[in-house]
Amino acid sequence: MKILLVEDDEPLSAELAKALRAEGFAVDLARNGIDAGHLGETETYDAVVLDLGLPQRDGVSVLQDWRSAGRTVPVLILTARDGWSDKVAGFKAGADDYLVKPFRVEELVMRLRALMRRAQANGAARVACGPLTFDAGLGTFEHHGLPLRLTGLEWRVLCALILRREAVVPRGQLIERVYDGDAEVDSNSVEVIITRLRRKIAPAAIETVRGHGYRLMPAGAA
Repeated sequence: MKILLVEDDEPLSAELAKALRAEGFAVDLARNGIDAGHLGETETYDAVVLDLGLPQRDGVSVLQDWRSAGRTVPVLILTARDGWSDKVAGFKAGADDYLVKPFRVEELVMRLRALMRRAQANGAARVACGPLTFDAGLGTFEHHGLPLRLTGLEWRVLCALILRREAVVPRGQLIERVYDGDAEVDSNSVEVIITRLRRKIAPAAIETVRGHGYRLMPAGAA
């Protein structure tokens, strides 16, 4: 799942990006309101972590513009502003959640996953495809009821596939959802990850739809 992290404090943004990537998220960074607004308008994200006190443009005005343009991406405001009026302004602008600094990274991760789960069309906490199950709240996979050990990139690819199970996910979309915006992506890196996943969850589960992308199907499905 891909996150836009908007935070002007460089040490904090670097620390948060590292922690989120360790949890399996792909992270794009913006450190001012203008860059944040542009990325939110031109890229696709599963959620946004948005500071309010940003250089060049305030976070509330950035969020208002996104909502006015019909962008429904879940937004969690992360700020030191803990006044009631600030919270009201944030929610009126269209925020989905509000977390005050200082905070625990574990709480931020749980809140993000809850926001993304609610944003899913079916709203299900657990998503299944054959013997494979994904707990969207915990961010964990099970295969035949046993925990599935995955690398960070494998986790991101499998998330993208299971959340659109039985539908074709274009290769380019997988790259966008799995890698950070400034990452250098090898031309066959997705294929390598798919091959590793097939070994872990059964070769028949991930289909290659030539010229289009990949599709996760229940193992043994016709």
